[in-house]
Amino acid sequence: MKFYISSTALSGRLQSICRVINSKNALPILDCFLFEVNEGTLTVTASDSETTLITSLEVSDCDADGRFALTAKTVIDALKELPELSLTFDINMETHEVSIAYQNGQYKMMAQNADEYPSVPALSENAARLTMSADVLLGGVNRCSFAVADDELRPVMNGIYFDITPEELVMVASDGHKLVRCRSFATKGNERSAFVLPKKPAMQLRNLLPKETGDVEIAFDQRSALFTMENYLMSCRLIEGRYPNYNSVIPKNNPHRATADRLALLGAMKRVAIFSSQASSLIKLSVTSNRMEVSAQDIDYSTSAIETLECTYDGDEISIGFKGSFLIDILSNMTSNEVSIELADPSRAGVFEPEEQGEDEELLMLLMPMMLNE
Repeated sequence: MKFYISSTALSGRLQSICRVINSKNALPILDCFLFEVNEGTLTVTASDSETTLITSLEVSDCDADGRFALTAKTVIDALKELPELSLTFDINMETHEVSIAYQNGQYKMMAQNADEYPSVPALSENAARLTMSADVLLGGVNRCSFAVADDELRPVMNGIYFDITPEELVMVASDGHKLVRCRSFATKGNERSAFVLPKKPAMQLRNLLPKETGDVEIAFDQRSALFTMENYLMSCRLIEGRYPNYNSVIPKNNPHRATADRLALLGAMKRVAIFSSQASSLIKLSVTSNRMEVSAQDIDYSTSAIETLECTYDGDEISIGFKGSFLIDILSNMTSNEVSIELADPSRAGVFEPEEQGEDEELLMLLMPMMLNE
């Protein structure tokens, strides 16, 4: 079997899908890319047995169809050193010897039997389907990913929850300390359905979606999901279990509401956090009339820092403590100029929302407080 393909086109696609491959695999064949040539189209697959990424490219002057597997690291390292030029793949399907020839050189390697490569699990006939913009999906995954848990006792929390209704799509992530709820009113399902996307395939989407335009088709059943993009296809095992009622933990009718410049507050947080206790990373917010005070101290090392910012607030004075690194994550994952902070009392969660919401979306972030040493 012989065919020709662009070196940069192939290298770019391989580097996009190789991130799914584990450093150590139970099946040795999963250290490889699966190459399949059919009617002038090359399909390349990478997998860790639970998450599979597939991409397709056109080849020229292909004289036969066939399948073979090549060690991923060897192929990636060899191709990324080449400039843009035409590669000639020549595969002996009987001896599994592979030759990759280019302008002034040649690589030779041995392929493995492609029949050992695991196939992608098929979805059930009653699989639910959803179509959404690549930009909307990327925005939701980007905002939710930092709040995903890593909890062996509650595995259902170790992913992004997709709650689909005929009115909206809600993406949620929470680790018990912080929660992100991203609602999209532009994306709707035919009926009520839901699934939990594990963190690893969510990270793969973060890498792939910036290169995509148009819509993403999502099909899923109780066990697996299939994401079909313009240039890639991703199949993954879902997390099984019932996701907690996320709306029940969001405080309603908070009496204290302050609005501040997001970047100014974020900058103050980063500077003040340097002086917080290394054990707790506690930062104190004190809000009075049109003024917000950000402070931290480390009693063990006799260090402290305090900054004062202007804000919009007309209410009773309130002080509350938060973990600094979590608060920085929340402010960093917003894009609005101003952030709204809603508080009830020092023992209840703070609600953070962008003052200017995006079109057809609503973003809300929640953070549990820490006890102040007062």
